[in-house]
Amino acid sequence: MPIPTEPFGSVPRSRELQKGMSNFAEGSISAEEMDRLFDEAVRDTVEQFEKTGSPVITDGEQTKSSFVTYPLANLDNLAADGVVIPFVDGHSRQLPHLTKGPFRYGDYAGSYLLRAKKFASKPVKQAIISASALSLLYPADDIEGYPREQFLDDLVEHAVADIRSCFDNGAENVQIDFTEARLAIKLDPSKGLLQQFIDLNNRVLSHFTPEERQRIGVHTCPGGDHDSTHSADVAYSELIPLLMTLDVGNFYVQMASEERPEEALQLIGENIKPNHKIYVGVIDVNDENVESAETVRDRVLTAADFIPVGQLGTTDDCGFSPFSDDVVSSRETAFAKIKARVQGTELAAAELGV
Repeated sequence: MPIPTEPFGSVPRSRELQKGMSNFAEGSISAEEMDRLFDEAVRDTVEQFEKTGSPVITDGEQTKSSFVTYPLANLDNLAADGVVIPFVDGHSRQLPHLTKGPFRYGDYAGSYLLRAKKFASKPVKQAIISASALSLLYPADDIEGYPREQFLDDLVEHAVADIRSCFDNGAENVQIDFTEARLAIKLDPSKGLLQQFIDLNNRVLSHFTPEERQRIGVHTCPGGDHDSTHSADVAYSELIPLLMTLDVGNFYVQMASEERPEEALQLIGENIKPNHKIYVGVIDVNDENVESAETVRDRVLTAADFIPVGQLGTTDDCGFSPFSDDVVSSRETAFAKIKARVQGTELAAAELGV
């Protein structure tokens, strides 16, 4: 496809899968039965993805508890009452907090690729959580015998290993979920916290070659959960110039749901570097109405007014179901929207003559 298009990551889980995950957590079904349910969920997801015509697919994050908590599987040094993230519709999500050191990952994202690649005939990308998001696990007061500096060293080591696991297991590319970027400005308008987050993520990225970093991207959005957001009121103009100092080749940028997309696109155009590919969000995952291919085409054409076509790609604004209990969107709606993205991108490419 002359203009590349990629999915973001998650798609809604089936009711059967959600029930199975709940039953497994309660101990009422076996690990073997859970494994069978996971296989079926990923097989169907890959099949549905490939039917959309998407040239790159994901496993839909079917087997993750959430996009942010997968590294915390089976860890015994966490308590439930960590940072609370409020959404504008009134619901919230709460992270755990670390109770003692050392910090390690309980699971790496690359492990999910093994199941997906059993069923896929197309390239599979892998989404991972940012080191900066996981840095929020460390409590405000230092942990005795385990200072923050040591925690950050351990975090960087495991975040690097997380990306390596994806490449080692055959990921086409790796997408770092950096949804806390816009939220950081809301929490600290001085942008000091955002700069800390960017510096930490660049520490991780410094362990990769320039060629490898061209296969790594970062995603930003104002949050997406139960069709609600946590930081859409933060102006993109506050984020974009700093965001684009991240040392990656690809940027996946929510745009379809943005109130003033032209302003944000202009800023991207002003800050783009020759090695950047900008995947503009052309699907609003918080709107249950399915976009037409023509709507997607028009969004791509608008983006092309500000971003060189050779550096332009398309994506979805966010994951359709970043947490396993989010069932607001149906699987049917998600895949219909993905198909519209693929078709609309093709229409735009034809009109642009590429």
